[in-house]
Amino acid sequence: MRTAFVSGNFSVLHPGHFRLLKFAAESADRLVVGVNPNGTPGAFGAQEDRLAAVRSLDMVDEAFILESSLPEVLERLKPEVVIKGKEHESRLNVENAVVERYGGKLLFSSGEVRLSPQALLGGSEAGFSTIRKPGDFPKRHGFDLSDLKAALGALEGMRVVVVGDLIVDTYVNCDPLGMSQEDPTLVVTPVEETTFVGGAGIVAAHARGLGAQVSFVSVVGADEQGRFAARLLDDLGVDTHLLQDVTRPTTHKRRYRAKGKTLLRVNHLRQHPIDQELTAAMMEAVRERLDRADLLLFSDFNYGCLPQPLVNALIGMASARGVVMAADSQASSQLADISRFKGMDLITPTEREARLALQDFQSGLAVIAQELQKKARAKQVVITLAEEGLLAYGPDGGEYRADLLPAFNVSPRDVAGAGDSLFMATALSLRAGVNFWQSTYLGALAAACQVSRIGNSPLTRSDLVAEIEWLDG
Repeated sequence: MRTAFVSGNFSVLHPGHFRLLKFAAESADRLVVGVNPNGTPGAFGAQEDRLAAVRSLDMVDEAFILESSLPEVLERLKPEVVIKGKEHESRLNVENAVVERYGGKLLFSSGEVRLSPQALLGGSEAGFSTIRKPGDFPKRHGFDLSDLKAALGALEGMRVVVVGDLIVDTYVNCDPLGMSQEDPTLVVTPVEETTFVGGAGIVAAHARGLGAQVSFVSVVGADEQGRFAARLLDDLGVDTHLLQDVTRPTTHKRRYRAKGKTLLRVNHLRQHPIDQELTAAMMEAVRERLDRADLLLFSDFNYGCLPQPLVNALIGMASARGVVMAADSQASSQLADISRFKGMDLITPTEREARLALQDFQSGLAVIAQELQKKARAKQVVITLAEEGLLAYGPDGGEYRADLLPAFNVSPRDVAGAGDSLFMATALSLRAGVNFWQSTYLGALAAACQVSRIGNSPLTRSDLVAEIEWLDG
């Protein structure tokens, strides 16, 4: 592996540092940074704090305090490339002699002046919460926020099986250059790429982050995206069973973004149903795990992983074992029917998905919830309404009741994955014995946390506890 080396004081990280380090990272396979020790001219702030700031950057692979002279460090490390700012090119550079001696190269560059420091930091979160937790809903249903912390504790060790479509999401952060002079085309240049596990995979990862013991069964292609997902989920502690389908690639979605907005999404996928052999293999893999499961989650994106015969068989198996079931069937760019998942304890469609299932685009929301609950024979229904929040429809004192809950996050950064996190947290809470209204509130809070970040990073219990304890301003 080729190593690039940069050294400096790094008293206060600024855009110039980001540009230089980005250039260095792209010049080799790994980037090593030496931080000057206390007492170096121009350095202020404790060396430990300056080192921690450098290590927090995604592009830096290794960083350390320069406890020896710079030539001595270079002689030991022998990086293929040593990089300094362009302003040093006409000066005396002590690195030059040692780098020439071992056959390295000294480069001078200050990096691309247009790169966004926010993108280079990997979308670091703001130091304050944009989540506003409504207080009237808990009052109407007789609970307070402290009850939610107890509910989170009940999720520890729950045995969950997730089955559904695996998706790999790549975010390509771009710098907008302007409009082409030859034709009216927006021109951008990529700055960085970040890849996440999505679809049913992130549902499994979220559940693991909240303390559950999670098994995940899905289908992937014979490609790097499938291997990436397997490695990541294994690292998170998810029992991952991915069956290979040579007739399809792993579903891969690339989002091109600039200035915090998505410009274009390109989907690499196939939507045909898996064949009978794969169906039988998935059925067997889930059956083995249902024998010791508390909860079965169907995370359906309608890309062919869950054909109806498989769904029917798994519902029968789970029912015979007394396993609680929940389903989410997404229809963002394709058709879906959430009502094909019969007898669920919970379903969480969007308003569009609920209306598609009923072929009713005129009735009021409360009627839609009531009719969908009957058609799907679901115990509880949550209809998500994007920025308008959600409609919860469930049993209350012997009768079914509908209630609205507004969206919690007043300034979402990326709405992708909100429904997955709501579905997961609500279902786990219900299985833990938490009542429907508290479970829905906890699910809405999980969704609010998810849209506070860019991309599908797994939620943790500490994320939710921090928001429960945060005082709304």
